[in-house]
Amino acid sequence: MPEPVPQPVRPTAAASARRRVRTAAACALAGAAAALTLTGCSVTFRDAICAGGEYPVMTVGATGSACVADGDPVPEGYTRYPEGKVPQHVDDEWDLYWRTHTIDEQGEIVDAPEEG
Repeated sequence: MPEPVPQPVRPTAAASARRRVRTAAACALAGAAAALTLTGCSVTFRDAICAGGEYPVMTVGATGSACVADGDPVPEGYTRYPEGKVPQHVDDEWDLYWRTHTIDEQGEIVDAPEEG
């Protein structure tokens, strides 16, 4: 007697649905990656100057800085950055600026003393 020919196994409806979801998700990710590549867009993550719940302060007469918990007073020897000139992220406009400038004891913005 001839051997029976195996019949293909048909996936269950649930297995078919899972496969469609996985395929759709893979296509969406591939499409998003292609769109970013074609537009020349890249995602960059920038380090924050201070963590959430903190504010930055700078050393009076020097270029040092620190982070202080919201609600805590400015420590002695430090001052707040002038409004609108507060660095938010490492290497942003104001972070770079305050590397060469400081605030003196009279509260004036001045060139930072040269290291030496």
